Amino acid sequence: MLKIFNTLTGRKDPFEPLAAGRVRMYVCGVTVYDDCHLGHARSAVVFDVIRRYLEHRKFAVTFVKNFTDVDDKIINRANQLGIAWEDVTRRYIDAYYRDMGRLGVLKATEEPKATEHMGDIIRLVRTLLDKGVAYRVDGDVYFQVERYPAYGRLSKRKLDEMKAGARVEVDERKRHPMDFALWKEAKPEEPAWESPWGLGRPGWHIECSAMALRHLGETFDIHGGGQDLIFPHHENEIAQSCAATDKEFARVWVHNGFVTVDQEKMSKSLGNFFTILEIFEKFPAPERVTAEVVRFFLLLTQYRSPIDFSDEALRQARAGLNNFYDLFLRLDEPTDAKGAADKKVEELLKEFAAAFHRAMDDDFNTSVAIAEFQRLRGELNTSLQVGLSQWARAEARETFRHFGRVLGLFQVPVKEWEFRDAPSAAAEGGDESAVQAPAAVTNPEIERLIEERNEARRSKDFAKADEIRKVLAAKGITLEDRPDGTTRWKR
Repeated sequence: MLKIFNTLTGRKDPFEPLAAGRVRMYVCGVTVYDDCHLGHARSAVVFDVIRRYLEHRKFAVTFVKNFTDVDDKIINRANQLGIAWEDVTRRYIDAYYRDMGRLGVLKATEEPKATEHMGDIIRLVRTLLDKGVAYRVDGDVYFQVERYPAYGRLSKRKLDEMKAGARVEVDERKRHPMDFALWKEAKPEEPAWESPWGLGRPGWHIECSAMALRHLGETFDIHGGGQDLIFPHHENEIAQSCAATDKEFARVWVHNGFVTVDQEKMSKSLGNFFTILEIFEKFPAPERVTAEVVRFFLLLTQYRSPIDFSDEALRQARAGLNNFYDLFLRLDEPTDAKGAADKKVEELLKEFAAAFHRAMDDDFNTSVAIAEFQRLRGELNTSLQVGLSQWARAEARETFRHFGRVLGLFQVPVKEWEFRDAPSAAAEGGDESAVQAPAAVTNPEIERLIEERNEARRSKDFAKADEIRKVLAAKGITLEDRPDGTTRWKR
């Protein structure tokens, strides 16, 4: 049975959705004022895998991930760039889709924008005022945390202890320092909408509650985000949503761990802040990093644990993934082997499937799941030496494809994996528009040159054979001469 660590209860709980066979999940998306960074990449990949695994387990998943497209950061960025705030949001929503598509992150079922839900937000604020858990101060509206006795239950904090050291809005008009804005009075030259309290715009926390309630209902199964959102964002979401509906908001709260860089917290001030785009540009050929390398690196660590990024860690991930694709290259080769190890491999594949499900059922433990993939790889390499039939090779390769699809791994054609990014969300639906670097030389051309080289070797024209090897190497093609006189190649 699937168990998920629930931040709300502080333990791994058996997961049973509200409606049999159906999961409704909301994940806080990005505030679109800049390019996505490595922390965004981790969160996106984590919840992409959770969604994929739930679907693999035959749940019908409604997955909602929002855009915060009105916020102080957006307004400040617009002022810095000297452009309209709407142009900032359009630019970085486009950048988000570019980065997520390259990472192979599937599009959510719904991807709502805060600015498209002003009616829902205003109705929710009005409900909170009518219930007496919010109050007006001129054109501002605040949630009164003392009117919600359970405040702090997600972050395990007590209200009296929050006054000291908490980063809250400085406003002496508030009844309690932890009271938070539901609606903000308009300021000159800032975006604003009509409301019963005058021109203004919503606070950050109310946006997610309104969008989740609109698209998933008053109570849904899973709410997710990074650990940095537990307090105050998710704490405030729970308070305002439960106060408005008198029902539980989300039943399970899932939070992914932080990303550090060379053992230090990722920070622009430290100069160790990497965007997703920079990660891909950081390693030119022959060390080029593809989407599967980034995903492999991120999934080597269980999602709740912190993960440390370094150049060396990414290189090691690339080397580890290369070992898998070396195996796939061997599995894809034609053979007339009798299959002495077929029966053993058939059992290995069954054992692997069970082990994979045990790992993922244990709070989506991708670290253990990848270890099972690695164990299977080692067993198959041994079995190939004993002898595997074409049928057994195809079954083994399909096992990697089938279960790897849950993690977004092992999906690239074997001879292209070092040069091609993961299939895009559109491509997984059948569109062949996956991002791919143009090939400098086609597969038939490679085969022709290899045959010319083998003929030169048979004729003992080693100078010509070496020259052809150099030509192929310059085009990024690696050759491996085998004892039986054939030659294996890959890009």
